[in-house]
Amino acid sequence: MNSTDRNPTDRNSTHQNSTDRATLTVRSTADLLAAVPYLLGFHPADSVVVIAMRGNRVVFVARGDLPGAEDVPETAEAAEHLAAVVARQDVETTTIIGYGPPERVTPIIDVVTAALGRVGLSVVDAIRVTGDRYWSYVCTELECCPAEGTPFDASTSQLAAAATFAGQVALPDRDALVRRIAPVEGSARDAMREATRKAEIRLRTLLDKAPATDLLGRRALRRAGRAAVRGALDRYRRDGQLTDDEVAWLSLLLVHLPIRDDAWQRTSGEDWQLTLWTDVLRRAEPDLVPAPASLLAFAAWRAGQGALATVAAERALEAQPDYSFALLLTEALQAGIGPSALDGWPEPGRPTRSRRRERRDPSD
Repeated sequence: MNSTDRNPTDRNSTHQNSTDRATLTVRSTADLLAAVPYLLGFHPADSVVVIAMRGNRVVFVARGDLPGAEDVPETAEAAEHLAAVVARQDVETTTIIGYGPPERVTPIIDVVTAALGRVGLSVVDAIRVTGDRYWSYVCTELECCPAEGTPFDASTSQLAAAATFAGQVALPDRDALVRRIAPVEGSARDAMREATRKAEIRLRTLLDKAPATDLLGRRALRRAGRAAVRGALDRYRRDGQLTDDEVAWLSLLLVHLPIRDDAWQRTSGEDWQLTLWTDVLRRAEPDLVPAPASLLAFAAWRAGQGALATVAAERALEAQPDYSFALLLTEALQAGIGPSALDGWPEPGRPTRSRRRERRDPSD
């Protein structure tokens, strides 16, 4: 299981999006299969998915690539790690779904089932989906689980219709999720390169004009950074968008940790925040990617969108492999830590105690 996406959802049994706009009720295996793409954010292929529940609530969803022949030695170890992570979620039952041909799905289903059993977790069903049919490894009743499989079409289910009506999106595959946050190209990239050049000049001017009492222009930089962050949040909260010059200025300022941390403290999982950080990430110059990518990963994690959080963190680490914020988020995702761990986190826009002290600092 090379590529792994984990969604500690803290949601209902049934999928509920980050703004609690709708609850999707699962009443059958076909409904569950229709719900999986909305739990992950994309339609899985050549994948194994584990859905963990507490009562009638889905609290954790994990997806991994089906292993190839060369990955067999690592499969058991990966399954043991996954089982340990699922067990830490305080869940009661699990369902395993494998997407692909039987010769690839059956071995991984067996390995994951055994690993979950060793940590005391019940597997209520294990399902293989191949094409437009599914088979249960648990059900032996031919009336409901025929040998030729059960046909289904997730796109025509009531659950899929309800999800679509509620504005929930399931992309065609994981690559589509990666493309969704890919950098802009062509003339848009040329425009951002020029905007960033102007932002660099603006930053040098800001620091050059700082008074002698402002060591290295740190206070001027913090003021400019806070203003840029708050302006961006306000713009997207009202369904607006930053100009190229504003994105370049913000992405350049986010390189400075106090400014990035101010944005971090103001970041939640609301849809408009996902839009903001996706936009900044896509337009930022390559060497300025780590901060907005990590902020998007954090916002997606808070929204329960583990797959998006994972690919955003991957973008940050591709640009800077030792970027600590992205490494921290990756560890949280791999450990299955859910967004409820941040209950009590400051509301976006509400200053923390340290920020209140900053406002009282007469040197500002």
